[in-house]
Amino acid sequence: MNACPRLETDRLILRPFIDGDVDDYFAVLDTAEVRQALHLSESLDRSDAWQQMAWFLGQWALRGTGHWALEERSSGRFVGRAGLHYPERPDWPGVEVGWVLHPNYWGQGYATEAGAEAIRYAFEDLDLERIYSCILPENLQSQAVAQRLGMELLEERTMAYFPSSPHGIWSKAR
Repeated sequence: MNACPRLETDRLILRPFIDGDVDDYFAVLDTAEVRQALHLSESLDRSDAWQQMAWFLGQWALRGTGHWALEERSSGRFVGRAGLHYPERPDWPGVEVGWVLHPNYWGQGYATEAGAEAIRYAFEDLDLERIYSCILPENLQSQAVAQRLGMELLEERTMAYFPSSPHGIWSKAR
């Protein structure tokens, strides 16, 4: 498998995480809005942020999928993460496109822009036939992004890794 590629869109750089991203990434995860949208534990800390970064880099090496660190091209600021997630979970629907941005960057189209590039990469570079997104029902912002990306809600179901709440399973075919 290939390591994480570097991609660019009109306004974003999608690049591999680096060790120096940990504070910026934790700052994203530590916002009340992101914690609420993703149901993140109050105990999630800087070490957990680093482990997530390492997990995504490892996924790139093992499976050719993972999340990119997102950088705003005009300023070089870290704005969040987005990409293709394919964890080792028995009831996971398939390769998932996802995004998590700092709330300061919500409403600017960055999630849609990064998601569109991730989907392009999934279909053109990885030759996938279908892509998924697993979105909590109350996460209306992410549902709106999925709709802008041309995804449709297939079903709601509870998955083993997150038994406390069902997820909407969104999908788009090539």
